[in-house]
Amino acid sequence: MPVPTFEDIRLAHDRIRHHVHHTGVLTSSALNEMSLASLYFKCENFQKTGAFKFRGAMNAILSLSDDEARRGVATHSSGNHGAALALAARKRGISCTAVVPRNALRSKIEAMQAYGATVIFCEPDLKSREDGLKAVTDRTGAVFIHPYDNFYVICGQGTAAKELLEEVPGLDLLFVPVGGGGLLSGSLIAAKSLSPSLAVYGCEPAMADDACRSLKAGKIIPSVNPATMADGLLTSLSPLTFEIIRNHVKEILTVSEEEIVAAMKLVWQRMKIIVEASSAVALAAVMANKGLIRNKRAGIILTGGNVNLSNLPFG
Repeated sequence: MPVPTFEDIRLAHDRIRHHVHHTGVLTSSALNEMSLASLYFKCENFQKTGAFKFRGAMNAILSLSDDEARRGVATHSSGNHGAALALAARKRGISCTAVVPRNALRSKIEAMQAYGATVIFCEPDLKSREDGLKAVTDRTGAVFIHPYDNFYVICGQGTAAKELLEEVPGLDLLFVPVGGGGLLSGSLIAAKSLSPSLAVYGCEPAMADDACRSLKAGKIIPSVNPATMADGLLTSLSPLTFEIIRNHVKEILTVSEEEIVAAMKLVWQRMKIIVEASSAVALAAVMANKGLIRNKRAGIILTGGNVNLSNLPFG
């Protein structure tokens, strides 16, 4: 699989711009004072389906040939990618099947179904997800759209950082949550072209720190039984995302579950917007590293706002 370039991200942006929201960038004087920095939040929680995932899914769907599209698409997902792919498929008038762990959030399962996906449940482990997906593709011939190990998905995800860096030039740092690495990979490619001196940090839960351990080891360390509330960051890096991240990221920062809850609460209370736990990880890393960002301009990608309102981690 080729490594995307900034030109590929630019082409993706042209392809999807009439289908996705150009999400806003918000600031907060209260959070600036608390962090001792100037923070700029790219609000992908306002994206269609409530997360940045729609960018990559839409680009992948629009890049299918007519023959591929007729066969429909399939994926495995715990929530946001499945919902994004379902809506993107519906926009092109094709079918979508999602293999979903039985313990996925009910709200995210319902969202996938509402956008038109056929949901097939599996056990909550990678082998069950992959076996379930293979059964679907063998039976239907559907095209597998991987949540992050996909050239077109990475290019689509990179358009969020492209918009942020074009709207707010002169940033010193950029903080991006990392699970499988699609968003971080796309952000790194965009940053390398638009702002070569920008330091880009990946952010992940300490209870799911496989990206951090992978970079230190120089090889992919799989995520095994991650125990974090940030359910969108449970997956392991792929060979493609690992290569991009290893070559360009400044560092992977990890945060505790308590820091994630505190950051999530800050966004809800101070900015009056809803973000999910995975989305709060980047702000958590900022607040835990004030010496790193003091008196600097930092971008933060808020990745999504799909939460289970009946089970919030704070009162």
